Amino acid sequence: MAEKVSWLITGASRGIGLELVRQLLSDPANIVIATCRNPSSATALNALASDLVNKGSLHIAQLDITDEDSIQGISSSVQDILGDGGLDYLLNNAAINVGDDIGFTLTSRALENSFRANVTGPALIAQALLPFIEKSNRKLIMNMSSGLASIGIDLGPKNASYSISKTALNMLTYKQAKIRPDLIVVCVDPGWVKTDMGGQGAFLEPHESVSQIIKVLTSRKQEHSGGFFRYDGETVPW
Repeated sequence: MAEKVSWLITGASRGIGLELVRQLLSDPANIVIATCRNPSSATALNALASDLVNKGSLHIAQLDITDEDSIQGISSSVQDILGDGGLDYLLNNAAINVGDDIGFTLTSRALENSFRANVTGPALIAQALLPFIEKSNRKLIMNMSSGLASIGIDLGPKNASYSISKTALNMLTYKQAKIRPDLIVVCVDPGWVKTDMGGQGAFLEPHESVSQIIKVLTSRKQEHSGGFFRYDGETVPW
């Protein structure tokens, strides 16, 4: 029997998060903890739980990445699911994009909300779940970033609040990797994906991006920690 592999995914009710759950469940060895703000209304996610024959196991848990009490509470859910086991992969996927503001029109509310969801949330979730990550043999944290976080790619003035917050998330990734060299901490640009956030004008279908993200994550090694990678494994310029 294959050794079990545990994954926790935030923002799993739609888009890239939902597709990550779907593809990971195709492997019977995977234990998938799918989190979202409102599990009772996550129709598509709950539908995956109804067909798990010869697939991995799915556990759906409530988690609001903008609420510190909710973040602290996820530890109890993970404990109930994994027991004495470790968490192999933490995928900080959930994020918000407040809209197409620019450097001279952004508001304090937009910037603060972006940082709360896109930086503070992933930071506190990693802290809350660190004891479980430390127990695992894999010890990988992925912070989902964006090409818009890269100054080097030079995507211009659009989506300022979102871009600034994702650049800060990249720095968080670097800082986490430097303080804990025993972990593998990476940020990943999923590409421009056809989701509610990405829009239908995007280049990639969710399944195309996610299938490659999973390959990248399962192949990352210690020397990759602190790096910024595209969904296909190519290094992204800072």
